Amino acid sequence: MSNHDRHTDSLADSFRAGVTTVRNDKFHRYELHVDGELAVISQFIDRPGHIDFTHTETKPQFKGQGLAKVLAHFALDDVVASGKRIIPHCPYIASYLQKHEGYEQDVDWPAEKPVGEPDND
Repeated sequence: MSNHDRHTDSLADSFRAGVTTVRNDKFHRYELHVDGELAVISQFIDRPGHIDFTHTETKPQFKGQGLAKVLAHFALDDVVASGKRIIPHCPYIASYLQKHEGYEQDVDWPAEKPVGEPDND
């Protein structure tokens, strides 16, 4: 089975050998590694019933590869699968949610819109 069979959305092209994603509860963040090197982090606060995303950052040498999208997809699916709801204080996560359908029922938008440039890809 190829990656294209498992991932039917447009992110399939971003998946490649050497890319791994993990939720790191010790550091309260989701991580994406490329060949074992930490490339992207998405920090969160674990609240009762919610995961509050606060900041996503791609290391400079990994920008421009669409890796933050891969991590956002993994992180948001993980939250939904856990039965929690998403609070997107992070500008990047907020921007991702606005561009990708399917999460509307699982998002609680903060009263104040996230500020900052979502330029992590």
